[in-house]
Amino acid sequence: MVMKVLSADHAVAWAVRRAKAEVIPAFPITPQTLIMELLAEFIADGEMDADLITAESEHSVMSIAVGASAGGVRTFTATASQGLALMHEMLYAAPQNRLPVVMVNVNRSLGAAAGIWVEHNDSMPERESGWLQVYVEDGQEALDMVLQAYRIAEDERVLLPIMVCLDGFILSHTVERVEVPEQEDVDAFLPRFKPAFALDPEDPSTINAIVPPEYAMEMRYQLDRTVERSKMVIKEVDEEFKERFGRGHGGLIDTYKMDDADHALICLGTATSTARAIVDELRSQGRKAGLIKLRFMRPFPHEELREVCSGLRAVGVFDRSIGFNRYGPVFTEVSSSLSGQGLKVTDHIGGLGGRDITLRDMRDIYAIIGSDAEGKEVKRVNWHGLRGVQT
Repeated sequence: MVMKVLSADHAVAWAVRRAKAEVIPAFPITPQTLIMELLAEFIADGEMDADLITAESEHSVMSIAVGASAGGVRTFTATASQGLALMHEMLYAAPQNRLPVVMVNVNRSLGAAAGIWVEHNDSMPERESGWLQVYVEDGQEALDMVLQAYRIAEDERVLLPIMVCLDGFILSHTVERVEVPEQEDVDAFLPRFKPAFALDPEDPSTINAIVPPEYAMEMRYQLDRTVERSKMVIKEVDEEFKERFGRGHGGLIDTYKMDDADHALICLGTATSTARAIVDELRSQGRKAGLIKLRFMRPFPHEELREVCSGLRAVGVFDRSIGFNRYGPVFTEVSSSLSGQGLKVTDHIGGLGGRDITLRDMRDIYAIIGSDAEGKEVKRVNWHGLRGVQT
């Protein structure tokens, strides 16, 4: 184990190096560019044996990634914001063709108006593309999840692409202490990719051919069931990672001080760290506050959330994205999971366009959830950090 001071972008690059990815298509877009720059340095210095292919657009990047993975090689790419949006058409090719591409999306707002700061409105719409989708809290989790992502994606029970999402600039450009595992330890955890099927010029075949109505629904059904089954693999891989490297991340969800909690916030990404500080503050005051860290949006942990929320009097949901009709997408998913439990649920929208989520904001969020738990009247949807007064 080597201790380094790295940004999350560079931590990702180290994970890709340790994973021995062989093909890396790339197009520069802030704030993911640091990942590709460091990978290019590794390759130029002879420290990594891979082909970094510069493309003319993100649409081409994903086209190359799909082709390379279909050829049977371990493939990586990264993008953000408008780049992910430009990939949209080709994103759907990877899951339906069961190609285990790993991609990091460094979350950033979508224009207009243009912005380069964190927001989850770029990745949330893509949760229906068939990709598995995980959100990380810090640089260490970013590195670890890239390694875990390859194990999950390449498992023959899964064979699906994974999108690892990390908050732009808060993580991508902030340095912190990160443990980089030794190459031999990663090799033992993540052996060389052996595809069950690969395109071969010596044995020509066709994939992604037109599918008539007699077969299309079955393809969708099989993909739906595979996304559901991936839950088991995600938990197994995290357990094995914990045994080998001494740290796990909870699999689908992680919890903080939930044993006797009567109200809690469901959070994802870097806002989780801010929420954890407020839970500690409230606990010191005798308040039974808890925190649920939502890690995966796909597969969504419906059963796990129902179990951990049973016994609570109220729960809040943090959304760094908005559905432009009232609720954020995380709230919609959580409400669907918890329907029928009689649990009070409030939505808390904040951090859009890179707006800071402050300790004061998080205190306000927990105050509303606490009031809801006490039976007081509260608004179901609450925006935090707005300049001016909410109406």
